[in-house]
Amino acid sequence: MKLYEFEGKRLLKEFGVPVLSGQLVLRDSALPEAPVVLKAQTLSGGRGKVGLVQICRDADALSAQAAKLFDAVHKGERITALWAEKPVNVRKEYYCSVTYDGETGVPLLVASGSGGVEVERTATERPDAILKMPFDIFYGPADYQFRQIAAFIDANRVKELTAILRNVYRMWRESGATLVEINPLALTDEGVIALDAKFELDDASEKCHKELFAGLKDEQHKLFGRVFRESGDTMTYVQLDGSVGLISDGAGTGMLALDLMNDEGAAAADFCEMGALTSADVMYDALDKVLTKNPDVKSVLVVLIGGFNRMDEMAEGIVRYHDEKHPKARLIVRLCGTMEDEGKKIMADAGLDVYNDLPSAVSDAVKASRGEA
Repeated sequence: MKLYEFEGKRLLKEFGVPVLSGQLVLRDSALPEAPVVLKAQTLSGGRGKVGLVQICRDADALSAQAAKLFDAVHKGERITALWAEKPVNVRKEYYCSVTYDGETGVPLLVASGSGGVEVERTATERPDAILKMPFDIFYGPADYQFRQIAAFIDANRVKELTAILRNVYRMWRESGATLVEINPLALTDEGVIALDAKFELDDASEKCHKELFAGLKDEQHKLFGRVFRESGDTMTYVQLDGSVGLISDGAGTGMLALDLMNDEGAAAADFCEMGALTSADVMYDALDKVLTKNPDVKSVLVVLIGGFNRMDEMAEGIVRYHDEKHPKARLIVRLCGTMEDEGKKIMADAGLDVYNDLPSAVSDAVKASRGEA
């Protein structure tokens, strides 16, 4: 489960990590007083590089930038909330995170004295500027490791950084997180402060952190319309302005479909992502949600790649919805992966087409939305 910046910062503050006071701004909220930094709240990264973080020096700039940000869509996600903070004088930008090594599964403390929007370039061009320190998952990092990492970040701020690193680790461990990332962790005139927060909870840990998960799920549902399943899986739905309904079982696949639609001169009416370990019922519910929210669309593109998800179960959900609801919109389905042949047979027996490649599926979905197919 991914958290928004303001949620991550709230947790950081609870665990003793310094953050700036801020205000959540919704479309119908009163704007704060300038000067202020407005930051679009999104679950996707890279917002700073595309103008979704703006410094507003006066009331006119604040009003104009707020309107612009609320009209933005970032990687398929419409911006519906902003986080507002007073600007600070940043003297240095650092980076720190606690996560797992993608290849070995070993927990890592990762740090750099060079943080900010170009940290990925730093990791590529100057790998020696990034320290990755594995630690024992049962005992955690030793005191000397915290101090060593703090000195690597900034030898002049060891005591302050050591305390922050300990609290970041403690939050990672006690909240059941898979990732806690602060970028940048900034040296300001007021001291070292977390200026951003990226936070991902392990869905498998929900039973151990019921109160935390329940509060966050309720908040994200009310503010952003996220739909959560009892199993811990999520179905994310974002309303867009296009004409093609879109359902995917992964954010990456969904983003690719959006790009291909754009190449065809079209856009999606929504972004509906079911997530991993889904089921026939979730597939059914996703179709129902998309077509209830967009009753006038002429086509719905369903993009499925079976890893954990079984294509026979996805096909069962699609066929059941088709037979029970008799949608007017054409259902254009591209599926591949686990139990692919079984899924295609279920679709064929129901008289429903299945596409083998995504570009063809997108092209026909766009044509159908225009009444051309």
